[in-house]
Amino acid sequence: MQIGIVGKPNVGKSTFFCSATLATVEIASYPFTTIKANRGVGYVRGKCPHVELGTQCMPRNAACENGTRLIPIELLDVAGLVPDACQGRGLGNQFLDDLRQADALIHVVDASGATDLEGNAVPAGSHDPLEDVRFLEREVAMWIKGILERGWERSARQAHMEGKNIELLIHERLTGLGVTPLHVNAALREVQPPENPQTWDEEIMYRVSDTIRRHAKPMIVALNKADQADDAQLKRLIEALGPMTVPTLAETELALKRAARSGLIEYLPGDATFTVPDPSRLNAAQTKAIDLLRSNIERFGGTGVQQCLETAAYRLLDQIVVYPVEDETRMTDHEGRVLPDAFMVPRAPPLESWPTGCTPSWEKIS
Repeated sequence: MQIGIVGKPNVGKSTFFCSATLATVEIASYPFTTIKANRGVGYVRGKCPHVELGTQCMPRNAACENGTRLIPIELLDVAGLVPDACQGRGLGNQFLDDLRQADALIHVVDASGATDLEGNAVPAGSHDPLEDVRFLEREVAMWIKGILERGWERSARQAHMEGKNIELLIHERLTGLGVTPLHVNAALREVQPPENPQTWDEEIMYRVSDTIRRHAKPMIVALNKADQADDAQLKRLIEALGPMTVPTLAETELALKRAARSGLIEYLPGDATFTVPDPSRLNAAQTKAIDLLRSNIERFGGTGVQQCLETAAYRLLDQIVVYPVEDETRMTDHEGRVLPDAFMVPRAPPLESWPTGCTPSWEKIS
């Protein structure tokens, strides 16, 4: 599973990526700091079965902390997107190509409205973050549409004459983007375009492409720099964007993880609080900084970074945690290790959702 961290330049994408992975990447307050995509590993939390089983697990790929398994997922931080990226503007071609295999997207926006569509600094509140969400959705949809339209007239005519399944035609063109037959089938059922693909006009092609985008590249919006936005602004954005919207404090999360790694605090990512085991170790500046961090996460009930990852994995992608073992009675692998591994896998879709003529194999539905 791969989750792409996307957005326009200078909104905190790389800070979000670092806070989720503790990877070292360049962070600066100017557009296009990120040139090449950064890859890293974050994790989502899952309840370890060893607690209910009354045994002790022996983690190998996913650590267990007090009964919570930390299951690794791949994160991708790509170059910032600007308007007309689908036409190659800015680093658009590279950005979109990097997203080919992303299963879901976390769109990081500047909730304070202090960056314009190009990623340039402007007075706080002078730019509407809703514009950022709409333009990014359109750019990705137009990217898909551009791929779909290459040689479409000839392919559509041939498919119509031969009675070829239009779902198969679209899937063949978009399979390199990680688009599956299920995504195509769901989009066509929703749009219900004319049966003859030769009659599809620009509007139909865009609607099909945009709907495929929503199914193949589902998105959660991270309202970053939430501490710099007032409550009324955040409420307006959440009401407009819907439930897949999370206020985030990427800088706070990064600072908390670094403090925890240094042993100054005890903090489990996703928690709404932390403890200071030995306040006497802190100097005056550190005490002031930690008090500010505490104030921030108490205001929002956490930093939102971990919530974004888990919402993307569990809700957007409908993934579940599996613990493969060889001996089901002892819950061990062939070397006798108890519950050594934990993996995220897709929940099996209902068979009636599969496209006509497409028979799923056991590997696809198990």
